[in-house]
Amino acid sequence: MTRDDLNRFCASLPQATHVIQWGGADVYKVGGKVFAIIGMAETGASVTFKASDLAFEILSVAPGLRPAPYMASRGLKWIQHYAAPGLSDDSLREHIEASYGMVLSGLSGRKRAALGL
Repeated sequence: MTRDDLNRFCASLPQATHVIQWGGADVYKVGGKVFAIIGMAETGASVTFKASDLAFEILSVAPGLRPAPYMASRGLKWIQHYAAPGLSDDSLREHIEASYGMVLSGLSGRKRAALGL
């Protein structure tokens, strides 16, 4: 997926907000909490997303994927898709949606209600 494709997809998720942070990265949040970070890697767009414990263990050793350099060093389960072969476009979308869902479920009931979610 291109950076534009990734941006369109992340922006399409309900109540997703977008800011430019951390040296020009496109950062997507729900309820003020990050669920995806899109930047540039050596071979094109990179995307960083939150992963479940199992997904983190599996994806962290897959070609083109790695534990997100800053976040994983702090014990957080985030994966960075940075090079080919990486994930298929469909699988990448699924993992971004799962990241969104994990972040959303971590919000208080009051916050989710305020967002209409």
